[in-house]
Formats: sequence, structure tokens, C-alpha cells
Amino acid sequence: MPASSPCIRLCVLDPVTGLCEGCGRTGAEIGAWGALSEPERLRIMAGLPARLAAAYPEPEPEPAPAVIA
Repeated sequence: MPASSPCIRLCVLDPVTGLCEGCGRTGAEIGAWGALSEPERLRIMAGLPARLAAAYPEPEPEPAPAVIA
């Protein structure tokens, strides 16, 4: 059975955050992934959505311009 992986094939390490912009793992986590136990991989994967949301928050929508009638 292949190891669980969050990889979405968008492998770009952000130089500011140190996170992969696709999956949210650090370079160290990516490098060690194959040697980690399945429970450890699942633990890391459970935290990735929150990690990505904190690192790359969605911008607030711009307010609609006022309409002068």
C-alpha cells in the first residue's frame, strides 16, 4: 500500500514561509516523508489545511463602490 501523501503536484517552496505552496509541508517534512510512519504522516496531514490558511489567508473582498444616483 503506498504511503499517504498530501502532494497535489504543485511543488513550490515559498522562500518566506518555507512551506510548499501546494500541500503546506516544510522541506524537511517532504524530505523525511518516506521514512515517517503512517500515523505520523496522517498527523501532519491533519494540520496542513490550518497551516496553509494561516500562511496564505484569503484576502478580504473589496467593498462595492458607492453608487450615486
